[in-house]
Amino acid sequence: MNSESATEIEAEAQITVRNLTLGYGSVVLMRDLNFTVKRGDVFIIMGASGCGKSTLLRNMIGLIEPSEGEVFYEKANFTRSDAEERRSFFHRFGVLYQSGGLWSSLTLAENVALPLEEYTDLGPIEIREIALFKLALVGLNGFEDYYPSQISGGMRKRLGLARAIALDPEVLFFDEPSAGLDPISSRRLDDLILALRDSLGTTVVAVTHELPSIFTIGNNSIFLDAETKTAIAGGDPKELLAHCQNAKVREFLTRGEGRPGE
Repeated sequence: MNSESATEIEAEAQITVRNLTLGYGSVVLMRDLNFTVKRGDVFIIMGASGCGKSTLLRNMIGLIEPSEGEVFYEKANFTRSDAEERRSFFHRFGVLYQSGGLWSSLTLAENVALPLEEYTDLGPIEIREIALFKLALVGLNGFEDYYPSQISGGMRKRLGLARAIALDPEVLFFDEPSAGLDPISSRRLDDLILALRDSLGTTVVAVTHELPSIFTIGNNSIFLDAETKTAIAGGDPKELLAHCQNAKVREFLTRGEGRPGE
């Protein structure tokens, strides 16, 4: 890719990752990561277990600092921002963790209300109304006064999603959103993610190894390789399935069964 083309792509990007190196102390997980995420993308971070997918996501939202490199949102340098600037960025993020990160002692409505209480000056009545609206968006209306232990695993995922969209984020980050779900619940969650992306205009960045989810919701991606410690492919997962010549990527996307039709 020539420099002019790279500049044009970055100009369209909502998220730009430049020369990112991930690690813990002297241990390097990934190096020289460079990619862009356009507004409205469902961007999939994929690769074999232990390659650093969740670590990359945590670097992108500031939970871990990269060893080298930078993350930009629009033109703003997130990596080099100070604490006050970081707080303003957090208003623009929504995060659904693999474990859900729910407070078992709080009702569904109270869980969704937490970011509104933390990051807005709204009063209790307004916060309650917004929390109920977000729960309704994910199909949990009528369950607002239940506790997380009283609902199913799929419902808890939707609760986590309702909390993630509480502040109308520009970017939603998911860490293995379908983990622990049966195929039907997983598909319903995928459909909900796409519906929210379309209705809210939100960009999605998701870590997942679930092939049905990758092909159903993803339109852009990066493939991390633990052996070479860098990204070895990127683009629309369906295009990678059809045309990528890299054996590792092909094996991952077909679960070792070869290309469709082979």
